Amino acid sequence: MQIKDSTFQFLHDLQKNNNRDWFAEKKSTYIKAQKNAKDVFTEIHINLQKHDEIEKSKMMRIYRDVRFSNDKTPYKAHFANSYSRLGKELRGGYFLRLRPGESFLAGGFWEPEKDDLFRIRKEIEQDASEIKAILEDKNYKKHFGENFESFGELKTAPRGFDKEHPDVDLLRKKGFIASKSFTDEEVLSADFIDKVDESFKALRPFFNLFSDILTTNLNGEKIV
Repeated sequence: MQIKDSTFQFLHDLQKNNNRDWFAEKKSTYIKAQKNAKDVFTEIHINLQKHDEIEKSKMMRIYRDVRFSNDKTPYKAHFANSYSRLGKELRGGYFLRLRPGESFLAGGFWEPEKDDLFRIRKEIEQDASEIKAILEDKNYKKHFGENFESFGELKTAPRGFDKEHPDVDLLRKKGFIASKSFTDEEVLSADFIDKVDESFKALRPFFNLFSDILTTNLNGEKIV
């Protein structure tokens, strides 16, 4: 099972012809490409279930909601899928996007709920050593570099936190995400699914620690 050249060619062509008339003409091509991507996402889900507990797998719709966007192109020129971990006990989720020239996977906490974000920040305030150890782990760095990404950061420490805290760079984050990009050649290779699974496995220490943080209080007592 792998992504076909024809699937990526469809997405490449869609980037150049993102309009309803062209899409209608290529509907049969789209259906084949969508099935190929869905089959790959399903295989990745099967692999994930071997070493994690996944509550939900969802393939994103290709149709864009343009009501509140300046970009009025009607379609997303990519295929994407999210995998949600099990319930309140296992937090976080996995994500994979396939787009010519811009494919990537990610995992973590995109936009944590207010209470969850506050709990993570309190953990950082009290003792960030375990979180920082994740960033120093050889396997994590191999796949994701030496930092957490965040869609937006505060200019200073959050209200109620010390602006001079030694880990203020972590306190300022609005989310905690690990991501890895793939070249088109990697996406189209026969071992792409295995590469994705290796990267997702490398997230487990990150997920295990944050799940523990979000299911306990600052005294380490279970609250879930």
